Amino acid sequence: MYRNRNSSFGRPRFRRGGNNHFRSGGFRGGRQIKRIDPRFFVQKATGEAEEVYQPQHAFADFTLHWQLAQNIVSRGYINPTPIQDQAIPYLLAGRDLVGTASTGTGKTAAFLIPLINKVAQDPFQRVLIVVPTRELAVQIRDEFNQFARGLNQFSALCIGGVSMRPQIQSLSRRPHFVIGTPGRLQDLERQRKLSFASYNNIVLDEVDRMLDMGFVHEVTEIVPKLSYPRQSLFFSATMTSNVQRVMQGFLNNPITVAVRATQPSANVDQDIVRLAGQAKVDVLHNLLQQEGFDKVLVFGRTKWGMEKLSQALAQKGHRVASIHGNKGQSQRQRAITDFKQNRVKVLLATDIASRGLDIENVTHVINFDQPESYEDYIHRIGRTGRANRKGIALTFVE
Repeated sequence: MYRNRNSSFGRPRFRRGGNNHFRSGGFRGGRQIKRIDPRFFVQKATGEAEEVYQPQHAFADFTLHWQLAQNIVSRGYINPTPIQDQAIPYLLAGRDLVGTASTGTGKTAAFLIPLINKVAQDPFQRVLIVVPTRELAVQIRDEFNQFARGLNQFSALCIGGVSMRPQIQSLSRRPHFVIGTPGRLQDLERQRKLSFASYNNIVLDEVDRMLDMGFVHEVTEIVPKLSYPRQSLFFSATMTSNVQRVMQGFLNNPITVAVRATQPSANVDQDIVRLAGQAKVDVLHNLLQQEGFDKVLVFGRTKWGMEKLSQALAQKGHRVASIHGNKGQSQRQRAITDFKQNRVKVLLATDIASRGLDIENVTHVINFDQPESYEDYIHRIGRTGRANRKGIALTFVE
Protein backbone atom coordinates (compact mmCIF):
# COMPACT_ATOMS: atom_id res chain seq x y z
CA MET A 1 0.00 0.00 0.00
CA TYR A 2 1.27 3.45 -0.94
CA ARG A 3 2.64 5.66 1.86
CA ASN A 4 4.08 9.12 2.19
CA ARG A 5 4.20 11.57 5.04
CA ASN A 6 0.75 12.94 4.18
CA SER A 7 -0.79 9.52 3.69
CA SER A 8 -2.86 7.73 6.28
CA PHE A 9 -5.05 4.75 5.58
CA GLY A 10 -7.02 2.98 8.22
CA ARG A 11 -10.45 1.73 9.11
CA PRO A 12 -12.63 4.81 9.65
CA ARG A 13 -14.99 4.95 12.58
CA PHE A 14 -18.68 5.02 11.70
CA ARG A 15 -21.58 5.71 14.01
CA ARG A 16 -24.13 2.94 14.13
CA GLY A 17 -27.62 3.23 12.79
CA GLY A 18 -27.28 5.60 9.87
CA ASN A 19 -25.73 6.45 6.51
CA ASN A 20 -22.54 7.50 8.16
CA HIS A 21 -20.50 7.44 4.98
CA PHE A 22 -22.49 10.47 3.81
CA ARG A 23 -21.63 14.00 4.83
CA SER A 24 -22.81 17.43 3.88
CA GLY A 25 -21.04 18.80 0.85
CA GLY A 26 -22.39 22.33 0.62
CA PHE A 27 -24.99 23.71 -1.75
CA ARG A 28 -25.34 23.73 -5.52
CA GLY A 29 -28.18 25.39 -7.37
CA GLY A 30 -30.10 25.94 -4.12
CA ARG A 31 -30.01 22.28 -3.07
CA GLN A 32 -27.77 20.65 -0.50
CA ILE A 33 -25.38 18.07 -1.88
CA LYS A 34 -24.44 14.99 0.10
CA ARG A 35 -21.10 13.51 -0.77
CA ILE A 36 -19.67 10.20 0.29
CA ASP A 37 -16.63 10.08 2.51
CA PRO A 38 -13.89 8.63 0.28
CA ARG A 39 -12.61 6.56 3.19
CA PHE A 40 -15.81 4.56 2.74
CA PHE A 41 -14.89 3.91 -0.90
CA VAL A 42 -11.40 2.70 -0.08
CA GLN A 43 -12.61 0.52 2.80
CA LYS A 44 -15.36 -1.00 0.70
CA ALA A 45 -13.19 -1.55 -2.35
CA THR A 46 -10.42 -3.25 -0.39
CA GLY A 47 -12.67 -5.07 2.05
CA GLU A 48 -15.05 -6.92 -0.27
CA ALA A 49 -14.02 -10.26 -1.72
CA GLU A 50 -15.23 -10.64 -5.27
CA GLU A 51 -16.29 -14.05 -6.48
CA VAL A 52 -14.42 -15.30 -9.51
CA TYR A 53 -16.87 -15.60 -12.38
CA GLN A 54 -16.79 -18.89 -14.26
CA PRO A 55 -17.88 -18.27 -17.87
CA GLN A 56 -20.21 -20.78 -19.49
CA HIS A 57 -18.74 -20.14 -22.94
CA ALA A 58 -15.51 -19.38 -24.70
CA PHE A 59 -15.54 -17.02 -27.67
CA ALA A 60 -14.78 -20.05 -29.84
CA ASP A 61 -18.17 -21.50 -28.83
CA PHE A 62 -20.14 -18.70 -30.52
CA THR A 63 -21.21 -19.19 -34.14
CA LEU A 64 -19.59 -16.17 -35.77
CA HIS A 65 -18.41 -15.11 -39.22
CA TRP A 66 -14.89 -16.50 -39.67
CA GLN A 67 -13.29 -13.07 -40.12
CA LEU A 68 -14.96 -11.70 -36.99
CA ALA A 69 -13.84 -14.79 -35.06
CA GLN A 70 -10.29 -14.24 -36.32
CA ASN A 71 -10.38 -10.58 -35.26
CA ILE A 72 -11.49 -11.62 -31.77
CA VAL A 73 -8.60 -14.07 -31.50
CA SER A 74 -6.12 -11.48 -32.76
CA ARG A 75 -7.16 -9.20 -29.91
CA GLY A 76 -6.35 -11.91 -27.39
CA TYR A 77 -9.96 -12.58 -26.40
CA ILE A 78 -10.45 -16.15 -25.14
CA ASN A 79 -13.01 -16.17 -22.34
CA PRO A 80 -15.81 -13.60 -22.26
CA THR A 81 -16.54 -11.29 -19.34
CA PRO A 82 -19.77 -11.96 -17.39
CA ILE A 83 -21.90 -9.61 -19.48
CA GLN A 84 -20.40 -10.92 -22.73
CA ASP A 85 -20.93 -14.50 -21.61
CA GLN A 86 -24.57 -13.90 -20.68
CA ALA A 87 -25.60 -11.42 -23.37
CA ILE A 88 -23.94 -12.56 -26.61
CA PRO A 89 -25.93 -15.82 -27.06
CA TYR A 90 -29.25 -13.94 -26.75
CA LEU A 91 -28.11 -11.10 -29.01
CA LEU A 92 -26.95 -13.56 -31.67
CA ALA A 93 -30.48 -14.99 -31.50
CA GLY A 94 -31.93 -11.53 -32.17
CA ARG A 95 -33.42 -10.90 -28.73
CA ASP A 96 -33.91 -7.45 -27.18
CA LEU A 97 -31.84 -6.96 -24.07
CA VAL A 98 -31.62 -4.80 -20.95
CA GLY A 99 -28.13 -4.79 -19.50
CA THR A 100 -27.37 -3.33 -16.09
CA ALA A 101 -23.66 -2.83 -16.42
CA SER A 102 -21.16 -0.05 -15.88
CA THR A 103 -18.02 1.04 -17.67
CA GLY A 104 -15.29 -1.58 -17.42
CA THR A 105 -17.50 -4.67 -17.64
CA GLY A 106 -16.82 -5.34 -21.33
CA LYS A 107 -20.27 -4.32 -22.53
CA THR A 108 -18.97 -2.59 -25.69
CA ALA A 109 -17.74 -5.89 -27.09
CA ALA A 110 -20.90 -7.56 -25.75
CA PHE A 111 -23.06 -5.59 -28.18
CA LEU A 112 -20.59 -4.95 -31.01
CA ILE A 113 -19.68 -8.59 -31.65
CA PRO A 114 -23.24 -9.88 -32.26
CA LEU A 115 -24.25 -6.78 -34.23
CA ILE A 116 -21.19 -6.94 -36.48
CA ASN A 117 -21.96 -10.61 -37.02
CA LYS A 118 -25.57 -9.72 -37.88
CA VAL A 119 -24.46 -7.20 -40.51
CA ALA A 120 -22.00 -9.74 -41.90
CA GLN A 121 -24.94 -12.07 -42.49
CA ASP A 122 -27.23 -9.33 -43.85
CA PRO A 123 -25.52 -6.20 -45.28
CA PHE A 124 -28.86 -4.34 -45.34
CA GLN A 125 -28.94 -4.21 -41.53
CA ARG A 126 -28.27 -0.77 -40.07
CA VAL A 127 -27.19 -0.08 -36.48
CA LEU A 128 -27.61 3.16 -34.49
CA ILE A 129 -25.57 3.47 -31.28
CA VAL A 130 -26.44 6.40 -29.00
CA VAL A 131 -24.10 7.35 -26.14
CA PRO A 132 -23.85 10.30 -23.73
CA THR A 133 -20.33 11.59 -24.43
CA ARG A 134 -18.00 12.21 -27.35
CA GLU A 135 -15.16 10.25 -25.75
CA LEU A 136 -17.31 7.15 -25.34
CA ALA A 137 -18.49 7.45 -28.95
CA VAL A 138 -14.88 7.64 -30.16
CA GLN A 139 -13.92 4.62 -28.08
CA ILE A 140 -16.82 2.56 -29.47
CA ARG A 141 -15.88 3.62 -33.01
CA ASP A 142 -12.30 2.50 -32.39
CA GLU A 143 -13.51 -0.83 -30.97
CA PHE A 144 -15.76 -1.28 -33.99
CA ASN A 145 -12.83 -0.73 -36.34
CA GLN A 146 -10.87 -3.48 -34.60
CA PHE A 147 -13.65 -6.05 -34.57
CA ALA A 148 -14.91 -5.26 -38.11
CA ARG A 149 -11.50 -5.32 -39.80
CA GLY A 150 -11.69 -7.09 -43.16
CA LEU A 151 -15.50 -7.34 -43.13
CA ASN A 152 -16.22 -4.42 -45.45
CA GLN A 153 -18.34 -2.72 -42.80
CA PHE A 154 -18.20 1.01 -42.21
CA SER A 155 -19.20 3.45 -39.50
CA ALA A 156 -19.96 7.15 -39.12
CA LEU A 157 -19.08 9.06 -35.97
CA CYS A 158 -21.63 11.82 -35.26
CA ILE A 159 -20.66 13.94 -32.26
CA GLY A 160 -20.80 17.58 -31.30
CA GLY A 161 -17.90 19.96 -30.89
CA VAL A 162 -16.53 19.33 -34.39
CA SER A 163 -17.53 20.22 -37.93
CA MET A 164 -20.69 18.58 -39.20
CA ARG A 165 -19.51 18.45 -42.84
CA PRO A 166 -17.29 15.32 -42.58
CA GLN A 167 -20.10 13.59 -40.69
CA ILE A 168 -22.57 14.41 -43.47
CA GLN A 169 -20.11 13.01 -46.00
CA SER A 170 -19.78 9.81 -43.96
CA LEU A 171 -23.56 9.45 -43.73
CA SER A 172 -23.90 9.87 -47.50
CA ARG A 173 -22.02 6.57 -47.88
CA ARG A 174 -24.78 4.75 -45.98
CA PRO A 175 -22.57 3.31 -43.23
CA HIS A 176 -23.67 0.13 -41.50
CA PHE A 177 -23.07 1.65 -38.04
CA VAL A 178 -23.77 5.19 -36.88
CA ILE A 179 -22.32 6.05 -33.47
CA GLY A 180 -23.21 9.38 -31.94
CA THR A 181 -24.38 11.65 -29.17
CA PRO A 182 -28.09 12.56 -28.95
CA GLY A 183 -27.85 16.27 -29.75
CA ARG A 184 -25.73 15.88 -32.88
CA LEU A 185 -27.82 12.95 -34.12
CA GLN A 186 -30.95 15.06 -33.82
CA ASP A 187 -29.30 18.00 -35.59
CA LEU A 188 -28.39 15.74 -38.51
CA GLU A 189 -31.89 14.30 -38.62
CA ARG A 190 -33.45 17.79 -38.70
CA GLN A 191 -31.24 18.63 -41.67
CA ARG A 192 -32.43 15.41 -43.34
CA LYS A 193 -28.90 14.02 -43.49
CA LEU A 194 -29.92 11.12 -41.26
CA SER A 195 -33.18 9.17 -41.13
CA PHE A 196 -33.81 7.27 -37.92
CA ALA A 197 -36.40 5.17 -39.76
CA SER A 198 -33.54 3.52 -41.68
CA TYR A 199 -32.21 1.80 -38.55
CA ASN A 200 -33.50 -1.58 -37.48
CA ASN A 201 -31.00 -2.07 -34.64
CA ILE A 202 -30.38 0.38 -31.82
CA VAL A 203 -28.10 0.49 -28.80
CA LEU A 204 -28.66 3.02 -26.03
CA ASP A 205 -25.55 2.95 -23.86
CA GLU A 206 -25.11 4.52 -20.40
CA VAL A 207 -28.72 5.67 -20.38
CA ASP A 208 -28.57 6.89 -16.77
CA ARG A 209 -25.62 9.10 -17.68
CA MET A 210 -27.55 10.47 -20.68
CA LEU A 211 -30.46 11.38 -18.44
CA ASP A 212 -28.13 12.98 -15.88
CA MET A 213 -26.74 15.14 -18.69
CA GLY A 214 -30.22 16.32 -19.70
CA PHE A 215 -30.70 14.22 -22.84
CA VAL A 216 -34.06 12.76 -21.80
CA HIS A 217 -36.04 14.65 -24.48
CA GLU A 218 -33.62 13.76 -27.26
CA VAL A 219 -33.68 10.07 -26.34
CA THR A 220 -37.46 9.89 -26.08
CA GLU A 221 -37.81 11.64 -29.44
CA ILE A 222 -35.31 9.42 -31.28
CA VAL A 223 -36.69 6.03 -30.25
CA PRO A 224 -40.23 6.31 -31.73
CA LYS A 225 -38.78 7.24 -35.14
CA LEU A 226 -36.83 4.00 -35.50
CA SER A 227 -37.77 1.21 -37.87
CA TYR A 228 -39.95 -1.62 -36.61
CA PRO A 229 -39.47 -4.52 -36.13
CA ARG A 230 -36.05 -3.90 -34.69
CA GLN A 231 -33.54 -5.30 -32.23
CA SER A 232 -33.10 -2.98 -29.27
CA LEU A 233 -30.32 -3.03 -26.69
CA PHE A 234 -30.47 -0.90 -23.58
CA PHE A 235 -27.56 -0.48 -21.14
CA SER A 236 -27.54 1.47 -17.89
CA ALA A 237 -25.41 1.27 -14.74
CA THR A 238 -28.51 1.89 -12.60
CA MET A 239 -32.24 1.32 -13.03
CA THR A 240 -33.88 4.44 -11.64
CA SER A 241 -37.53 5.32 -12.19
CA ASN A 242 -36.50 7.79 -14.91
CA VAL A 243 -34.49 5.10 -16.72
CA GLN A 244 -37.42 2.69 -16.50
CA ARG A 245 -39.75 5.30 -17.99
CA VAL A 246 -37.46 5.65 -20.99
CA MET A 247 -37.53 1.88 -21.38
CA GLN A 248 -41.32 1.72 -21.65
CA GLY A 249 -42.40 1.00 -25.19
CA PHE A 250 -38.80 0.66 -26.30
CA LEU A 251 -38.21 -3.06 -25.87
CA ASN A 252 -40.00 -6.22 -26.99
CA ASN A 253 -39.93 -9.10 -24.47
CA PRO A 254 -36.34 -8.33 -23.46
CA ILE A 255 -33.80 -10.53 -21.75
CA THR A 256 -32.32 -8.90 -18.64
CA VAL A 257 -28.63 -9.26 -17.80
CA ALA A 258 -27.33 -7.65 -14.61
CA VAL A 259 -23.63 -7.27 -13.87
CA ARG A 260 -22.73 -5.31 -10.78
CA ALA A 261 -19.96 -2.74 -10.83
CA THR A 262 -16.67 -4.56 -10.86
CA GLN A 263 -14.28 -4.49 -7.97
CA PRO A 264 -11.05 -2.65 -8.70
CA SER A 265 -8.26 -4.73 -10.11
CA ALA A 266 -5.97 -6.46 -7.65
CA ASN A 267 -3.25 -4.53 -9.47
CA VAL A 268 -4.50 -1.22 -8.00
CA ASP A 269 -3.14 -0.19 -4.59
CA GLN A 270 -5.55 2.22 -2.91
CA ASP A 271 -4.86 4.77 -0.22
CA ILE A 272 -5.98 8.13 1.11
CA VAL A 273 -3.84 11.25 1.42
CA ARG A 274 -4.65 13.44 4.41
CA LEU A 275 -4.24 17.10 3.64
CA ALA A 276 -3.57 18.07 7.28
CA GLY A 277 -4.51 21.68 6.60
CA GLN A 278 -2.34 22.03 3.50
CA ALA A 279 -3.65 23.45 0.23
CA LYS A 280 -4.72 20.64 -2.10
CA VAL A 281 -2.77 22.05 -5.04
CA ASP A 282 0.43 22.11 -2.96
CA VAL A 283 -0.05 18.50 -1.86
CA LEU A 284 -0.66 17.48 -5.48
CA HIS A 285 2.42 19.43 -6.62
CA ASN A 286 4.59 17.65 -4.05
CA LEU A 287 3.26 14.24 -5.10
CA LEU A 288 3.88 14.91 -8.78
CA GLN A 289 7.52 15.70 -8.03
CA GLN A 290 8.09 12.27 -6.50
CA GLU A 291 9.71 9.44 -8.38
CA GLY A 292 7.31 7.07 -10.12
CA PHE A 293 4.53 9.58 -10.81
CA ASP A 294 5.12 9.20 -14.52
CA LYS A 295 1.63 9.26 -16.02
CA VAL A 296 -0.99 10.68 -13.69
CA LEU A 297 -4.75 11.03 -14.20
CA VAL A 298 -6.35 13.53 -11.79
CA PHE A 299 -10.13 13.62 -11.27
CA GLY A 300 -12.06 16.65 -10.10
CA ARG A 301 -15.69 17.58 -9.69
CA THR A 302 -16.15 20.67 -11.84
CA LYS A 303 -14.89 21.93 -15.18
CA TRP A 304 -14.05 25.30 -13.61
CA GLY A 305 -12.03 23.65 -10.86
CA MET A 306 -10.09 21.48 -13.29
CA GLU A 307 -9.25 24.40 -15.55
CA LYS A 308 -8.06 26.47 -12.60
CA LEU A 309 -5.98 23.53 -11.35
CA SER A 310 -4.50 23.07 -14.83
CA GLN A 311 -3.29 26.66 -14.84
CA ALA A 312 -1.87 26.37 -11.32
CA LEU A 313 0.07 23.19 -12.12
CA ALA A 314 1.39 24.67 -15.38
CA GLN A 315 2.68 27.66 -13.44
CA LYS A 316 4.53 25.24 -11.15
CA GLY A 317 6.28 23.70 -14.16
CA HIS A 318 4.21 20.56 -14.77
CA ARG A 319 3.32 19.33 -18.25
CA VAL A 320 -0.45 19.20 -17.92
CA ALA A 321 -3.62 19.06 -20.02
CA SER A 322 -7.31 19.01 -19.11
CA ILE A 323 -10.58 17.67 -20.51
CA HIS A 324 -13.99 18.91 -19.43
CA GLY A 325 -17.29 20.14 -20.80
CA ASN A 326 -16.02 23.60 -21.75
CA LYS A 327 -13.37 22.18 -24.07
CA GLY A 328 -14.13 21.66 -27.74
CA GLN A 329 -13.92 18.13 -29.08
CA SER A 330 -10.68 18.80 -30.94
CA GLN A 331 -9.14 20.23 -27.74
CA ARG A 332 -10.25 17.24 -25.69
CA GLN A 333 -8.98 14.75 -28.24
CA ARG A 334 -5.65 16.59 -28.51
CA ALA A 335 -5.25 16.50 -24.71
CA ILE A 336 -5.95 12.75 -24.63
CA THR A 337 -3.51 12.10 -27.50
CA ASP A 338 -0.79 14.18 -25.83
CA PHE A 339 -1.30 12.22 -22.62
CA LYS A 340 -1.24 8.86 -24.41
CA GLN A 341 1.97 9.80 -26.22
CA ASN A 342 3.62 11.17 -23.05
CA ARG A 343 3.83 14.75 -24.29
CA VAL A 344 2.08 15.71 -21.06
CA LYS A 345 2.55 13.97 -17.73
CA VAL A 346 -0.70 14.93 -16.02
CA LEU A 347 -4.24 14.80 -17.41
CA LEU A 348 -7.04 16.48 -15.46
CA ALA A 349 -10.60 15.29 -16.04
CA THR A 350 -14.14 15.60 -14.77
CA ASP A 351 -16.25 12.46 -14.47
CA ILE A 352 -18.48 13.30 -17.44
CA ALA A 353 -15.57 14.12 -19.75
CA SER A 354 -13.72 10.99 -18.69
CA ARG A 355 -16.38 8.46 -19.72
CA GLY A 356 -14.84 6.13 -22.26
CA LEU A 357 -11.20 6.95 -21.46
CA ASP A 358 -8.97 3.97 -22.24
CA ILE A 359 -5.32 4.91 -21.78
CA GLU A 360 -2.43 2.52 -21.28
CA ASN A 361 0.25 2.71 -18.60
CA VAL A 362 -1.41 5.21 -16.24
CA THR A 363 0.76 4.96 -13.12
CA HIS A 364 -1.49 6.90 -10.74
CA VAL A 365 -5.09 8.01 -10.42
CA ILE A 366 -5.59 10.85 -7.96
CA ASN A 367 -9.03 11.86 -6.69
CA PHE A 368 -8.37 15.56 -6.19
CA ASP A 369 -12.10 15.97 -5.48
CA GLN A 370 -14.00 13.05 -4.03
CA PRO A 371 -16.34 11.10 -6.31
CA GLU A 372 -20.07 11.33 -5.75
CA SER A 373 -20.75 7.58 -5.80
CA TYR A 374 -19.00 4.28 -5.32
CA GLU A 375 -19.55 3.52 -9.00
CA ASP A 376 -17.73 6.73 -9.98
CA TYR A 377 -14.90 5.75 -7.65
CA ILE A 378 -14.57 2.34 -9.30
CA HIS A 379 -14.68 3.96 -12.75
CA ARG A 380 -11.97 6.45 -11.83
CA ILE A 381 -9.45 4.10 -10.26
CA GLY A 382 -10.04 1.52 -12.99
CA ARG A 383 -8.08 3.79 -15.33
CA THR A 384 -4.87 2.43 -13.75
CA GLY A 385 -3.65 -1.09 -13.01
CA ARG A 386 -4.67 -2.27 -16.48
CA ALA A 387 -3.21 -5.05 -18.64
CA ASN A 388 -1.53 -6.73 -15.62
CA ARG A 389 0.41 -3.59 -14.72
CA LYS A 390 0.49 -2.19 -11.20
CA GLY A 391 -1.20 1.11 -10.46
CA ILE A 392 -1.86 3.37 -7.48
CA ALA A 393 -5.07 5.22 -6.62
CA LEU A 394 -4.96 8.05 -4.11
CA THR A 395 -7.89 10.02 -2.68
CA PHE A 396 -7.47 13.39 -0.97
CA VAL A 397 -9.15 13.67 2.45
CA GLU A 398 -9.51 16.84 4.50
